[in-house]
Amino acid sequence: MADEKSAPPSQLIVPGECEWQNVGPSIRAKILWSDKQTHRQLRLTRFEPGARLALHRHLGDELVYVIEGAIADEFGNVRAGDLGYRPQGCVHTVTSTNGATALALLSGGAEPATELGDGPRSRVIVPSEIAWTDFAPGMRRKALWSDESSNRRADLLRFEAGAKIPLHRHLGDELIFMLEGSNADEWAEVLTGNLSYRPPGCTHTVTTRNGATLLAFVTGGAELVKPS
Repeated sequence: MADEKSAPPSQLIVPGECEWQNVGPSIRAKILWSDKQTHRQLRLTRFEPGARLALHRHLGDELVYVIEGAIADEFGNVRAGDLGYRPQGCVHTVTSTNGATALALLSGGAEPATELGDGPRSRVIVPSEIAWTDFAPGMRRKALWSDESSNRRADLLRFEAGAKIPLHRHLGDELIFMLEGSNADEWAEVLTGNLSYRPPGCTHTVTTRNGATLLAFVTGGAELVKPS
């Protein structure tokens, strides 16, 4: 097993450095991260007031976190601070009455659909309805979503000031979005509004001086590593 010095580094993602692309009437998106092998893509999407995505079918699944505003489909409203899950095969439209900004992790794409049908419905996950649990010294977690078959999950994590995750190796990958505060590893500090990608094998510590709250999309787990 390779030691931590040869492990792949984490990657800082700064949305302000990415360009907007038109993806539909009154809808723009920034592709922040993608992985061709797994067909995953992380997008920041901006809906102007009155924007509408026509009826479509998801060929993979999607997790969407609304940063500002609200979006809606036939099955519910996803408001700021909420997480929406669209399972594979979900057919729906998406609208935003007053506009919204959302972060979406997609697995696979989508195709136009002609009828709603009886496929799986989207779900709305409201973090304020989920209790915090102690996760590690100085850290708490809200488990928002998980899929055991693919070993994926989405968590809301809160770091107290001075909290530290000791040296560990990622067995899968992880994408984090910093909602408040900041944390840092050996390669970069992740400030509010920025993201970090931790590839499989990434070996690092994570610290925060003044505390942080973040959204984490995790595939696989991690293991502690003894410093060499």
